[in-house]
Amino acid sequence: MLKKFSISTSSRIQLIDITEKIEGFIIKSRVKDGVALVYTPHTTSAITINENADPSVQYDINNFLSKLIPHLGGYTHLEGNSDSHIKSTLFGASEHLIISAGRLLLGTWQGVYFCEFDGPRSRNFYVKVIEG
Repeated sequence: MLKKFSISTSSRIQLIDITEKIEGFIIKSRVKDGVALVYTPHTTSAITINENADPSVQYDINNFLSKLIPHLGGYTHLEGNSDSHIKSTLFGASEHLIISAGRLLLGTWQGVYFCEFDGPRSRNFYVKVIEG
């Protein structure tokens, strides 16, 4: 099963928790054991897994990335968003997640995040659920 999700971001750099959307789709798929592939088709966004209990973690990640890879860093890319491409490459466009007993197999404090590095924008991500 494959589902396309639409998401609107509100900041240039933003981490949005998409765990509930993914879990809702897994429940609808009725797959008890398998894999969920989460993928973004954009070159300036990413998917990652990180802590979802304390929102200051997302702030710290965004703040550190902005210092490490500044928006205006003397890049040659004409669109002016090279920093976004670099950040996306560091995180990656997808994550594979284990489905066990019909739920995502995540750690106690883990969540799945859509990472926006060139917003605000309207974006998409896909979830492919594979039984097995």
